[in-house]
Amino acid sequence: MADKVDVVALAKLARLEVSGEELAKLEKEIPAILEFVAEIQKANAPKEAATPVLHNVMRADENPIEPGTHTESLVSAAPSREGDRISVKQVISRKHA
Repeated sequence: MADKVDVVALAKLARLEVSGEELAKLEKEIPAILEFVAEIQKANAPKEAATPVLHNVMRADENPIEPGTHTESLVSAAPSREGDRISVKQVISRKHA
């Protein structure tokens, strides 16, 4: 690829701040990247991806358990509780900085 890439203009379009060192590096790398993209575009591949065959993977909910069936055994296994709830130590402060 013989065209010189204007990295400064490209960085402005992408709203990127690029240092002088990064500009020098990108001026070397971008042409190679563009050549690689051009090579990939030459590949003989279909323009549109094949539409996958979709099917429902959900199963019927057979023999559902009534809500609350295991609540007491689970809450009683917790180290601390308040009524029907598990009590835990506060780990996030609600104070604003």
